[in-house]
Amino acid sequence: MRYAWLCHPVTLVSVIVLLVNDHLLKQAWPGFVTGKLSDVAGLLVAPPLLALLLRRRADAAAVLLTGALFAAVKTTETGAEAASQAWTLVAGHSRVLADPTDLLALPALALAWWVRRQAHEARARTRTLIALPLAVLAVTATGMRPVPIAQDVRAEAGAIVADVDGSGDLASTDGGRTWSPRSAGLRGRGQTGACVHGQAERCYRILKGRLGVDQSDDGGATWRASWQLSEGRLQVLKRASNSWEGPVESMAVAVQDRPGGGHVVVVANGRDGVAVRDTAGTWRRLGFGKNGGLSEADATPVNRFGAYVWKETTVALLAGLGVFALALGLSRPRRGVAIVVIVNLVGCLCAALLPIAPDVSPTARLAGPLGLLAVVTTMITLLVMTGMAGLKARELTAAFGAGVFTALAVALPFHGWSAGRPEDHGTALGLSVVLGLATAATGLVATRRTATT
Repeated sequence: MRYAWLCHPVTLVSVIVLLVNDHLLKQAWPGFVTGKLSDVAGLLVAPPLLALLLRRRADAAAVLLTGALFAAVKTTETGAEAASQAWTLVAGHSRVLADPTDLLALPALALAWWVRRQAHEARARTRTLIALPLAVLAVTATGMRPVPIAQDVRAEAGAIVADVDGSGDLASTDGGRTWSPRSAGLRGRGQTGACVHGQAERCYRILKGRLGVDQSDDGGATWRASWQLSEGRLQVLKRASNSWEGPVESMAVAVQDRPGGGHVVVVANGRDGVAVRDTAGTWRRLGFGKNGGLSEADATPVNRFGAYVWKETTVALLAGLGVFALALGLSRPRRGVAIVVIVNLVGCLCAALLPIAPDVSPTARLAGPLGLLAVVTTMITLLVMTGMAGLKARELTAAFGAGVFTALAVALPFHGWSAGRPEDHGTALGLSVVLGLATAATGLVATRRTATT
């Protein structure tokens, strides 16, 4: 039945729709229709693919798991980040965006289940040899989005123009508030500095290798910061944009006089989009939207609690599971349980090293998928071990509490760092280690006392 499900005409049509839509239509007509078409077709193809990996009679589980994963990816930043890493691992650089409106496609799972009920096994195994590679190619294509790079800006008559990827232009005629595509014009070399027309004493220059702009009010004799991201916020931004695939730094600056007095400054910031200083002196970051424009709402957040710390969150989960395992062993010290505890602790330690590996290391792209796999595997093992130990309810509650509070203690400083408190990642790391060790020790002592009373 699993082979017939994948080879059913509805599934095969969905595979073709995915291939055509994601490789051709999305590039030609990006927007709501092609985006939702991709989601619907993907939800029809993913369950039969997933069912091939599961045991027989697990088709319902494949449908439910597809829906759960789809909802997690589309409604949470953590899910979107994990999906981006997973697709990057198997299909090259990819970026999956969280978008709750994509949940409108979930009813397609009902159609997928109907297709499964209508499928017949006759000759399906032979057709699977053709359908399976196409289905895998189509599904992996859904995660890939071209990532624009703002590499130059220039002021022209009545407009400011941003050169995106060297192949397209975005223009603004209202001082950088709104942007729209326009035909490519003449290219020039990006200016790293510019002065206000008629005011040679007011000049701006970009910060090399950083996101920021210096300002001079005396013709370049002295400079002061006009706008820049701190090192901590820049690190958050680089995590969000997978910076090894493109520059996240200020690359060019342009200045334009505005009617009625004053001037605006626009900076090309690579993968981050552009930054705009309005006539009142207020700076705003503008990010790339789904339809190719630029807006403040699409700028990547750098002060959102819990955003872009999924690696540290994975480590916190592993730490909590390790403490839970150790607490179980302390509650009922048996040889068999002790062996499982040691295996879990070693596994948690090894898996925890992957997510915190530097982004430049060869294991960086493997960190997310392997870390999450370690969490799931350890949880299953612990459930089996709990049955082996024959724990009482209060002992199990104490061990579980020790693990949960340890995970929270390890994760909380990093979640605070993602919101700017503390600003420095090293400070968050130190707080995490101290709080985690203190909480784990307290939990283990409480668990042992519970077991002996």
